[in-house]
Amino acid sequence: MIKILAAAGLLVGASYVAISVAKSQLPPSQARPAAETTSNALPAPVSANASGTVVLKADARGHFSADLQINGGRVPMMVDTGASIIALTHEDAQRAGVFPNPADFRIPVSTANGSIGAAPVKLREVRLDRIVVRDVDAVVLPAGKLRTSLLGMSFLQRLSGFNVASNTLVMRQ
Repeated sequence: MIKILAAAGLLVGASYVAISVAKSQLPPSQARPAAETTSNALPAPVSANASGTVVLKADARGHFSADLQINGGRVPMMVDTGASIIALTHEDAQRAGVFPNPADFRIPVSTANGSIGAAPVKLREVRLDRIVVRDVDAVVLPAGKLRTSLLGMSFLQRLSGFNVASNTLVMRQ
């Protein structure tokens, strides 16, 4: 029963990724400002203190981006509170040492280009400066299906808190 509930939860979580994935596939003229992505965007400045608080400044378009360490590999990501789970590009998953088998791409997600299969994975460690979260649920999308990896709620909900004010995102562990 627990396995069935866990699988159902993962399917529900992956369906929320579909919204973010679809937004990332839209041309900039059709995407909402909070969902636009480009692979050329530079990460926003990051500041942290000894207490496990990280501060991100929004980029010119209002997005919060940062370079994270996932399983020791550098992965540029955009924060997306509308994504219930971390969504990794195929290329970023490889940087993180995650190599799903073709048969693993079985969780259906909808994109602007149709339905695709995503591979559910568990990330050993996700690190943003002094914030470290272990055993984080994520999905990997096939090559070319997502422009930028998304830092979703499977990471953010494990923090003690986060808030946005005046183009600044503050995350606390």
